[in-house]
Amino acid sequence: MRLVTWNVFHGRSPEDGRVDAERLADAVAGLDADVLALQEVDRGQPRSGMLDVTTLAAAATGAADARFVPTVVGDPAGEWRAATDEDLDVDAFGYGIALVSRHPVRAWHLLRLAPAPLVRAPIPVPGQRRVLWLRDEPRAVLAAELETPTGPLTVACTHLSFVPGVNARQLRRTVRWLRGLPGPRVLLGDLNLPGAAVGRLTGARLLARQATYPPSRPVWQVDHALGDGELPPVVASGAPRQPVSDHAPVVVDLAEPLG
Repeated sequence: MRLVTWNVFHGRSPEDGRVDAERLADAVAGLDADVLALQEVDRGQPRSGMLDVTTLAAAATGAADARFVPTVVGDPAGEWRAATDEDLDVDAFGYGIALVSRHPVRAWHLLRLAPAPLVRAPIPVPGQRRVLWLRDEPRAVLAAELETPTGPLTVACTHLSFVPGVNARQLRRTVRWLRGLPGPRVLLGDLNLPGAAVGRLTGARLLARQATYPPSRPVWQVDHALGDGELPPVVASGAPRQPVSDHAPVVVDLAEPLG
């Protein structure tokens, strides 16, 4: 069974600065994920050609189920408001996270996390010599209880704050919340934290040690797959370079049952 987490950068290529639906679909299909956790996901945003990235990824994967959770509604690089549970079906100006699964989902669970107050960070504009000063966004954790060939499994997706300290608190809260859901559990996502800190903060197992950022010459791992409970053994992992996004995906293959 293959688990993948990918900060998809709303489908944009850092090489040409464009969002191309066919290129994104081909990249997703090539990952051959049974469960795919996506971050920086657009739905109905002008910058990505009004694409529904979750629906595109679900079709490319051959998914049985998929869900998008907006964390903000509006322009992520401009004016926006925090999303609420009333925005789960938003079809325009949505931005957030998604889970896509080839395995049936028995139940969905959602945790929302507050942003850091009064903090802005410089974000480079692709293809331009300038930065945008962005305030921290609210975050979310989306978990799915799955029926898989290896048995029941809870998989969660998140994208934590870029603000040091805030991301650590969010991670601890996320893990406490996840441990209230059926095990075994896997947390997938862009945690904006290095592996040593992630292990120390959670006590969970790092299922892959793969540098993911920047994709042209990865030196840091901020994208992680964490395991908690009796999981099948990891038989392979990787961070294959892609034509899309400013992060490489993390791929984790778990052993399938014999017979």
